[in-house]
Amino acid sequence: MSGTNYVTKATLDQMREELTQLKTSGRAEIARQIAEAREKGDLRENAEYDAAKEAQGYHEAKIAQLESAIATARIIEAKDIDTSKVSILSKVKVTNLATKKTMEYQIVSEKEADLKAAKISVASPIGKGLLGKVVGDIAEITVPSGILKFKIEQISI
Repeated sequence: MSGTNYVTKATLDQMREELTQLKTSGRAEIARQIAEAREKGDLRENAEYDAAKEAQGYHEAKIAQLESAIATARIIEAKDIDTSKVSILSKVKVTNLATKKTMEYQIVSEKEADLKAAKISVASPIGKGLLGKVVGDIAEITVPSGILKFKIEQISI
């Protein structure tokens, strides 16, 4: 993740909480696993030791990723959102012109994306395609299955 990472205050707090957990109890658990594996003898032929060291590498990579995301995070509040056009954290009601189905999505950061909760990432093809559009615009979005056309019906917070 490079550049600015726009998030809500709640998401930033959640990221900080996860980072604290990973640095404390998470690291302690990995250290315990390595110590247990070390006690089992020759480290050159110890699969448990190799697995624990690999888990430690993944764990440290996740810590580094979270630290980077937190360092580049910028909090956006609902009162700061311009509803004249689609932007991050705005809710947009769209109609798929092919199926005539109306859907409502909230455009969020990559960290907050959850399709089941109708929250799509600003970095996704649909998120990118909707950004900057105003009510009445037709957004033509290229997705792996072809081109989707959405009409912007409403923009809200």
